[in-house]
Amino acid sequence: MPKMKTHSGAKKRFKLTATGKVRARHAFSSHILEKKPPKRKRELARPLIVSKHDTPRIKRMLGAKKS
Repeated sequence: MPKMKTHSGAKKRFKLTATGKVRARHAFSSHILEKKPPKRKRELARPLIVSKHDTPRIKRMLGAKKS
C-alpha cells in the first residue's frame, strides 16, 4: 500500500499545537484593512483554533495521528 501524501495546501495553512489542536489564520485579515477598527485587526492577527468538527479532516490532510 502506498504512503499517504501530506496535503500541500494544508501544510502551508495549518499547524498542530502540542495538545493536538489545529491552529490557523483568521479570515479577512490580509487586505481592505483601512475600514476595520484597530481592535478587530489585533484580534484577527492572533491565531485561530479550528473548530473541533473540522479538526479530524485537517489532521487527515496533514497526516497526523487521530486523537
